[in-house]
Amino acid sequence: MPNPPGASWVYGWTDSGFSPTKTRERYTVAERSDTALKLGWTTADLGNGEGSVTSEGTVDYRYTNSGLVNTNWSSTPPPPHFPVLCASASNCGNSLAGTHYQLIWGSRSPLLREPVVRGLAWSALGGQGNDVASTNRYLGRERVTVPAFPRGVFAAKLESDITQGGALGDPYGSGLRTTWWVYGVGPVKIVFRHAGGEISTAVLEATNLSPRSAPSDRSRFPLITGKKRRYRYTNTRHMKRASVQEFTVGASANATATVDVRSRSGPIRTSGSYVFSSGKSGITSLAVSTATATRVRFPALGPKRLPKSRRRHLFTPFDLMTFGINPVVPAYPKKGQTWKTNKAGRDYAVFGVTGRSKVVGYQRVRTPAGRFTALLVESRLTQKGYRFGSGVRRSWFASGVGLVKLQFRHRDGSVSKVDLLKR
Repeated sequence: MPNPPGASWVYGWTDSGFSPTKTRERYTVAERSDTALKLGWTTADLGNGEGSVTSEGTVDYRYTNSGLVNTNWSSTPPPPHFPVLCASASNCGNSLAGTHYQLIWGSRSPLLREPVVRGLAWSALGGQGNDVASTNRYLGRERVTVPAFPRGVFAAKLESDITQGGALGDPYGSGLRTTWWVYGVGPVKIVFRHAGGEISTAVLEATNLSPRSAPSDRSRFPLITGKKRRYRYTNTRHMKRASVQEFTVGASANATATVDVRSRSGPIRTSGSYVFSSGKSGITSLAVSTATATRVRFPALGPKRLPKSRRRHLFTPFDLMTFGINPVVPAYPKKGQTWKTNKAGRDYAVFGVTGRSKVVGYQRVRTPAGRFTALLVESRLTQKGYRFGSGVRRSWFASGVGLVKLQFRHRDGSVSKVDLLKR
C-alpha cells in the first residue's frame, strides 16, 4: 500500500445482489507519515449514474513490523437496502458498500502480513466489534488484467475465508474473498463470493502510480510446518568429530514457529526448541529451550554479569546462527544493507554482544546437500572478555531452503563450521 503525496486510485465496484450498477470511487492520500496512511474517498464527479451508491469517507492504515494494519474508518452510512452487518441495526458501523470496505472486512490486523512469501498464512479479526474472523493465505503470483493495466500486471494473490456470526445480514458477511495486490500500486482487484450467493467485485480503473518489481516471494528461512533440515557441525579446535543434528519446523501460526532440534550422531546429545518470528524486519530469534549432554569442552561464554545458568551456549548450528544479533536474515535484503546491536535492547541484555551484520550479496556455495545460490550475511561480533564469543560469522541462506552453510571464525583461533547435509 504505497503512500506518495498526490497518489490517487479510481475503483469501480458492483454487487450482484444489492448494487448491480457500477459505482466509481476516487481515493486520494489525505494524510501520510512513515508509519501511517489516511485515504479519503468520494463518489462525486465520476459520472456515476442512477442506481450507483453515493458515499464519501476515510480509511486509516498503519505500517507495522507484522504488516499492514487497518486502524479506523468513517463514512456515510451504507444504503438502507444493504444487509445489516451487526446484531442490531442501530449504531452499526459495519459496511461492505465500498472498495476498501471489501478490502478490510474480516482482516483488519493485519490486513496484509509481510513479508509476502510462499507458505504465508495468518488469522485476523475485523468488523466494528472484531466479530468477523478470517483465515488468509498467499496463493502465489499471477498476471491479472484490470482497466488501469489493460496489458496485464503481475500481482500477489491472496485468499481469505471470512466468517461472521450473529449479524442480521447473515450470510452476506461471510464468504470467500480473493485480493490481487500489485507492488508499488496496492490492491487492483477484489472478488468477494458471499455465502448467500452474491458476488462483489472491485477493480482498479485508473491510478497515477506505476507497478514496481516485487521482491522475491521465496523465503530465505521458511517456517513451514514439517520442513526438515539436517546439519553437520564441527570446530577445528574444540570439536573435530562432527555433531549431526536435525531441525524440524513444528507448530506454526501467524508467522511465528517453533523449530525442534534433536541430535542424530556425534559427541553432542541435544534436544529442544527454538522460536522464530517472521516480519518486515526479517527472521527474528525469540527464544530457545534445549537440554544438552556432552563431553566436549567449549570455552566459556559471557556476559559476565549473568549467572552461568543463564548464559547461552554454542551447542547447535542454530546457536551459532542466532548468537548476538537480530534479525538473523532480513526479509527484503539488499546488498550493503547493515544493522547493529543496541546496548539498550534485548539482544545486548541476553548476549552482551556488540556488533554489526551486513548483507554481502549472493554467492554460489556447495554442501553435501547440493549446490546453492545463497545470500551471504556477515556478522562481526564482540563479547567483551570472551574470545570464543567474539569473531566473524558468515551465514549463507538459500531461498526456499534456509541456512545452508555457516562459518564462525572465533577470536580464540578456532573455526566453527556448519554444512547442510539433507533437506
